[in-house]
Amino acid sequence: MTDMANALAFYLVFVFSVTCHEAAHAWAAKLGGDLTAYLGGQVSLDPIPHMKREPFGMVILPLITVSISGWPFGYASAPYDPRWAEQFPKRAAWMALAGPAANLGLVIISGIFVHIGIAIGAFEAPYSLAFSSVVSSTVSDGSSSLAGGMAFVLSILFSMNLLLAILNMIPVPPLDGSGALPLILPEQWHGAYQDFIRQPMLALVGILIVWNVIGEIFWPIFYLCIGLLYPHVTYS
Repeated sequence: MTDMANALAFYLVFVFSVTCHEAAHAWAAKLGGDLTAYLGGQVSLDPIPHMKREPFGMVILPLITVSISGWPFGYASAPYDPRWAEQFPKRAAWMALAGPAANLGLVIISGIFVHIGIAIGAFEAPYSLAFSSVVSSTVSDGSSSLAGGMAFVLSILFSMNLLLAILNMIPVPPLDGSGALPLILPEQWHGAYQDFIRQPMLALVGILIVWNVIGEIFWPIFYLCIGLLYPHVTYS
């Protein structure tokens, strides 16, 4: 695949993955009694409502970053009623977990497709493992073949969603892991905790912390998941 095709594949996988993430938040909120995101059209795998809500985070910024670095950086959000979250903190916590759960589901689905491809002889475990090389085509000219393109897309679907799931489960604002903590906190702490995580400066501190530690967290889990995907293959 050409560099432009690679960049486009990264961007499309990013949009699909983030759309699934935010749609899961919106769907879980709807189940919990908050219709804010549902009324905004975000209980949907159509990326347009999510792009309309965050045009900079889902369109402009990721297109700029993927064209410069080959990697899309962006963000999105699903709205919810803070009064609902205060009244039902555990429902709001399940809503927070729904996004990373959707990404983990996409990791599992991509792994299933990898094994289907191996079973029919189209894919094999890669000789050299990388973020965008989780599976390889068995076709000799795989870099330009349909099978090669599918292997590339499945690789980044697997890796990107694993990254999104891990990233968002880190329990610091503004990430979903911080919103899930009421599931384990004593009830008498819920109100004070909600007030605490809404402080704007705390979100900035959280982003700085995650930026510095995500690599140390992601790669060991990535290799663990690869071990589950290919239990008889060893990568150094």
